[in-house]
Amino acid sequence: MYDPPNPPEILAAVARFLKEEVAPATTGHLSFQARVAANALEMMRRQLELGPAEDAAERARLQALLGMDGDLLTLTAELSRRIAAGEIDLTTPGLKDHLWASALAKMAVDQPTYAAYRASLAERGQPEDER
Repeated sequence: MYDPPNPPEILAAVARFLKEEVAPATTGHLSFQARVAANALEMMRRQLELGPAEDAAERARLQALLGMDGDLLTLTAELSRRIAAGEIDLTTPGLKDHLWASALAKMAVDQPTYAAYRASLAERGQPEDER
């Protein structure tokens, strides 16, 4: 356990500094690189905040779908194997929902402002996350 500021708060502060101070005070390639660095830090902050819960949810979905236990990497590999072998497909109960949930969880970390992600959340009646 970390005392304040915690790692996500530190990442957010550095990202803000790069976006609000460095990028506007520079031009060209340096300004662009400051924005890229800020975006990378924001993505890492979201991964720290959202990743553990999303990984646990994904693991639970895979265990239910596959009827087996294992770590997330093993379960994902088994899902891929079964899909490639034709053992399961989109008609398999739970597969489509799992794939959508997994894709949305990844987008919440990687591209939370992406229009298609926000539209998909709206279609599902889920609130938009302002991360």
